[in-house]
Amino acid sequence: MRVDIVTKEYPPEIYGGAGVHVTELVKALRSRMEVQVRAFGAERDEVDTTSYAVPAGLSASNPALQTLGTDLEIVGDVAGADVVHSHTWYANYAGFLASMLHGVPHVVTAHSLEPLRPWKAEQLGGGYALSSYVERTAYENAAAVVAVSDGMRRDILRSYPALDPAKVRVIYNGIDVDAWQPREDPELLSRWGIDPTRPSVVFVGRITRQKGLPYFLRAAELLPPEVQLILCAGAPDTPEIMAEVQGLVQQLQRSREGVVWIEEFLPRSDLCAILTSATTFVCPSVYEPLGIVNLEAMACGAAVVGTATGGIPEVVIDGVTGRLVEIEQVEDGTGTPVDPEKFVADLAATLTEVVSDPERARAYGRAGRERAASAFSWDAIADETAALYQEVVAAAREGSGAR
Repeated sequence: MRVDIVTKEYPPEIYGGAGVHVTELVKALRSRMEVQVRAFGAERDEVDTTSYAVPAGLSASNPALQTLGTDLEIVGDVAGADVVHSHTWYANYAGFLASMLHGVPHVVTAHSLEPLRPWKAEQLGGGYALSSYVERTAYENAAAVVAVSDGMRRDILRSYPALDPAKVRVIYNGIDVDAWQPREDPELLSRWGIDPTRPSVVFVGRITRQKGLPYFLRAAELLPPEVQLILCAGAPDTPEIMAEVQGLVQQLQRSREGVVWIEEFLPRSDLCAILTSATTFVCPSVYEPLGIVNLEAMACGAAVVGTATGGIPEVVIDGVTGRLVEIEQVEDGTGTPVDPEKFVADLAATLTEVVSDPERARAYGRAGRERAASAFSWDAIADETAALYQEVVAAAREGSGAR
């Protein structure tokens, strides 16, 4: 069997969880079948991997239109595949058209949903209408839609009620616990100004509305003064949210010591060392289909404090691998807390509880690594994905024979 995986993100151009997912899934699948990767971006030298640039005539166009142009470059090359598997709306249009053109089943993995990210209109303008159209069309015509959590499956069916529920399968994201593991590196910590003798809260993520960083920064003002704040945060979606975050960080830096903001992209080994040093990791997201970043922190032995939304409660077990912070959200697709001040206060109280009991935090971390290793193996995920490919191919052949 040959599967063509279409993705915007692929090494070395990765900036979010979807890229991590595709990278690890491809590695696991290649021992089971032929995999052709079709990725956006600069040329790559990996075997069976082809890169596609934005067509020159669209270089000054809206980013959403550039995406569709790149998708069109991919479609013809999918000829000969048994299955085409697309990841995120950026790649969905290529998968949808390739499925029609070549008569092969299209599998979609949902890493996020456009209807639940309305703030993207700030980033894409009218392109958000295009991305929303592409996602809906791809999902409603796919042979199968993979949800990365039960929470994500519920969101998919609520967002796209025309979709047959039988087509939506849950296959979790995974983590390579050999690559992500505890790593002591005092020299690295010192270089970044991190004091390993002080309690710390670490955030890792892009600066987007869904990651909830401004809520954490407001909660940080309420933490005990000895607590360090380590922010590994970059790649802002818009100048507006970057300005908001900069203002909040500067305010914190004026009122307390130990506020470290690392904007550059860090290699995995460095992130492992920073996560290992954390008293707790924080995931204040208001929208998170699963949250690979939580698995990365758990694999490094860090306790996790996360928002009880989306797929996070399927990863973080409250009172076992960390703590969950309840949130009541406005049902307008933004994930905004009904009472933002209450959410900030509850987040601060839970973080204070965890950083004030380092022995319990270490116990959470040990349990988290055990859970990451036992419940989120990429081998198991690849087996489930390969079985789904076999199923949709068999169904397509049966349907073709019936005609």
